[in-house]
Amino acid sequence: MPIRQNDGVTSSPPDDRYFELDGIIAAAGFGSGDRVVVGHWAASPIGPFSDIMWAEPDDWRTLFVADERAKAFVSAVYEFDSVIVVPSLTVRWAPSGSSSRLDASWTGAEVSFNVGRALPFPPRPNWITQRVEAPIARTTMKVETYGVSPTGVYEWYRTKRLRRITDGWAVVSGHDLGPLGPPTPTCGFGFSEPPPFASLTEVTPRLHDPSHALDALIDQLGGAQA
Repeated sequence: MPIRQNDGVTSSPPDDRYFELDGIIAAAGFGSGDRVVVGHWAASPIGPFSDIMWAEPDDWRTLFVADERAKAFVSAVYEFDSVIVVPSLTVRWAPSGSSSRLDASWTGAEVSFNVGRALPFPPRPNWITQRVEAPIARTTMKVETYGVSPTGVYEWYRTKRLRRITDGWAVVSGHDLGPLGPPTPTCGFGFSEPPPFASLTEVTPRLHDPSHALDALIDQLGGAQA
């Protein structure tokens, strides 16, 4: 079922459903060749959760989540070579004006980022993200703000604030992964890649699945839980 445009405004049949998240995405690479994308969601169709997307130097892609609900939801949108449920996974985000901090840990691994001042973006409708912002972001930042995930889910990435990660480190199984850098080469989790520098983005993604498979999954999972 295609998404239709009418006078620049996205429209759809009444039975179409859209889902939104609100949170942060932090992405960086390390001297070892590992790349990490940390998601920390204050709100989502299944409630608050965090996830770690990890690309190893050989491009093996692993998703780490704390429970089966997050595993099912994230896997329904993105593709991975392996998915691991780690109940000990925690993400702590402490924003401030000029210097913020993000810490993530799970069994055998820790990641910590110091983050600089935020660059705010004004509120805008989804058609701006799709038709105006997308080509600008593609040209200037090498990122996509609108597209289709590997599983066929339409996504609008609406950035609220963008911050550079100023420094950080990662340790896996007692081994320091080396100096912080950009998340390159590409990670290959979905249709979009992070900016070509270590960054943290406050974002409200919007999701729509024309096949309704995501709708059915969220209904099965019971939606957001208190």
